[in-house]
Parts: sequence; structure tokens; C-alpha cells
Amino acid sequence: MKTFHFTFLLILAGYLSSAQLYFPPVNSSTWSVTDPAALGWCQKKIDTLYKFLEANNTKAFILLKDGKIVLEKYLNGHSQTSLWYWASAGKTFTSTLVGIAQQENFLKISDSTSKYLGKGWSSCTPEQEDKITIKHQLTMTSGLDDGVTDPFCTLSSCLKYKAPAGTRWSYHNGPYTLLDGVIEKATGMTLNQFATQKIKITTGMDGLFIKQDYNNVYFSTARSMARFGLLILNKGSWNDIPVLSDQQYYNEMVNTSQNINESYGYLWWLNGKNGFMVPQSQIKFPGRLFQSAPADMFSALGKNGQFVNVIPSQNMVWIRMGDNPDNSLVPFLFNEDVSKYINALSCTSSNKDITASDIPEYNIFPNPVTEYIHIEQNNTERNSVQCKIFDAMGRIVHQGFYEGKSFLINTQGFNQGLHFLQIRKNNAVQTLKFVKE
Repeated sequence: MKTFHFTFLLILAGYLSSAQLYFPPVNSSTWSVTDPAALGWCQKKIDTLYKFLEANNTKAFILLKDGKIVLEKYLNGHSQTSLWYWASAGKTFTSTLVGIAQQENFLKISDSTSKYLGKGWSSCTPEQEDKITIKHQLTMTSGLDDGVTDPFCTLSSCLKYKAPAGTRWSYHNGPYTLLDGVIEKATGMTLNQFATQKIKITTGMDGLFIKQDYNNVYFSTARSMARFGLLILNKGSWNDIPVLSDQQYYNEMVNTSQNINESYGYLWWLNGKNGFMVPQSQIKFPGRLFQSAPADMFSALGKNGQFVNVIPSQNMVWIRMGDNPDNSLVPFLFNEDVSKYINALSCTSSNKDITASDIPEYNIFPNPVTEYIHIEQNNTERNSVQCKIFDAMGRIVHQGFYEGKSFLINTQGFNQGLHFLQIRKNNAVQTLKFVKE
């Protein structure tokens, strides 16, 4: 009986959480707002966040709480009606479309990709190619070589065998982009027709997929990106209208999808896992993607800082559009930094992190770095630690042992871009990210 009561309460809690969500009307610029002061947020701290966003080439930032707009800011010449690209954040739009295509029996994600693209869409042998499924495309485990000259290329000559499908995770754009062709062949509609009919009409989203070289890049207004985040926060339903009604697919989409990279679902990045991998690398880093963000956050992440962050535990969505804040293919570091500013918005908060347990034992600064990076311990203990620094390709560019509360590492010989500092103290390992300018 206790189990029944507990289960009932969980179901009721989920229902109430969903029922509390507000959904803006379709075909209207009306959108209810919540005064930040009602959440205990200070205007001075909000202004500090906006200054940080503006200084880092942000064009649009929107934060929703319970579906209502709490923060909305347009910067650097952008406006509410301006269109901007989603980059790889649009991968999550595609994964949602695949789920809808499956629920309507156009395809099964267990199907071989060749069923829709025909034989010879890759340079693999027929046996190797037949084993690549739609699910492998969704999970970045096609086994195709991401080390080719142009990993965006979708020509068969660019899609070369590297490993058996399902045995190797690699962030490879070519196989992902071919999902668009799978959707079109399966449904008999263009990608834009299917997106409009199945998502945009119901949610009021604007925007289009536009062909750029090998890629189909989604462009929309910032509010449409926020609408998409709200749809996903509500588990694929717009208010009480089901859009992605296949809850098994939804749950698989926003949870670990394979046993190689815990922090990757169906083209969504997942926080709160025990480890993660990054584009252009085969290194598995310990710890979660974003230490300053809630563990249940999952994210659409695109080049130059296009973000859709969904936080179910807080009924929150926040999005960012803009130009390049750092040089990485997927700018993890900038997403982490914005999370710290959001955590600090409370008038009573003096911490940038959610709880004391989330505060890293070591901090690094400056970040980005030009010459020396300073590593400093938060507490007063003096420890001997081993440090390894990896570049975005997973190559070790520095390693050594250090003693004391703080120390410096010379980065002048490093290449520009994202790096990972791994600090090992006894059996504990911490991974921090920084950008070399």
C-alpha cells in the first residue's frame, strides 16, 4: 500500500508540474511574463548577466520559468523579429522529427539507413553499411570515420568505415545530416513540410531549414527557439496537444542512448552523468558536463553558442543565440559560465553554484587564457596533485605533479581552442575546461 501511495504521489506531482506550465498562444506575439523580483532575483545581478552576455557576442537570451518569460534581452543589433541560425542545436529538432516519424509508422529507428537512402550511400561494404541504423545516426555511433578531410561531407566518398556500427562514439556531422534524407524518403515530404505540419503549426514556431553546403541549418527567431524548449520541457506536448506522443522515444531521446558516451542521448547533450566525451576526441572525461547546472539539465548545443537548455526540476528553459564566444565546435565552457550567472541571480545568494557540493575543489583563471593559467584550491589544505591537460582532439599537451594551494601552468605552446584540465588527487579526479586564445 505504501508503494501504491508513493507511486500515486509521483504521478500527481508530474501532473501538477505539467499543469502549471503556461503556453503562449499560436500566431501571436503575446507571451505572459513573470517579474524577476517575484523569484527573488536582483536587478543588479540581472544587469551583470546581460553585460556578460553582451560582451560575449550574444544576440538573444530568453529564460522561461513555468513557461512564462522571466528574462528576455536582445543585444548587438538583434531584435525579437530577427532570424538566427541554430547550428548543431538544430540536431535536437531533427531528433524530435525522427521520433514523430516513428510514432506515425513512417519508419523505425531500428531500420537500416539503407532502407531509405538506398545501397551505396557510403563507402562501406554492403555488409558494413546494412548494419548502420537510424538509431546509430541519432546516437553518433555509425562507426563512420569522423577523421576525414571534411566531416560535414555527405557524399559516399566521404563516409568511410572506421569501426562496426554501435561500437564507437564520434561527433560526426555527415551521418547526422543524412537523417534529413531518411525523414524525406520515409514521409514523402520535404524536411520543411514535415517540420511545419508536425511541429511548427501546433507550437507557433517560425523558421526554416536552409541548405548551406552539405548542411541543413535551421533559422528562426529566439522566441521560436524558446517555444521548442517549452515543447520538450512538457515531454513533447504543447499544452494538452500531443506532438511527440511516443513517451518511450522521448525518454530514450533525453537519457543516455548508448554505453560509450553517457552524456549523449538522441542528439541531446545530458548533464549529471559520471563522464562525457567531446567532439573530435575519443577521450572519456570523468564528471558531468556542467558542474554549475542542475544534474537533470539536458541541452541542445550548437557552434558559436546556440543553446537550448531544459531543466525539468526547475520548470525552466533558457536559450541563447549569438556569435562566437569561444573557438570550440560545441561551446561547453560558455554554457557553464552562463549557468553560473543564472545561479547567482537570487538577492540572497552569494554563491555562483547551486549547492556547496557542486563547487569545484579547484578553480582556474584567467579563462580564456593567453599565457599562464592559474590553478587555485578552494580550501586551505596543501596537496600534491597530478595534472594532465588534453586538447579537443584528446591529445595530452601537458602533464606534471604540483604541490601547494595554487600553482601556474604555462600554456604558450598550446593550440587555440578548448582544453581540458584533469586534476587527480589521491583517487579523486576533477575535470575543468578552459579556452586557449
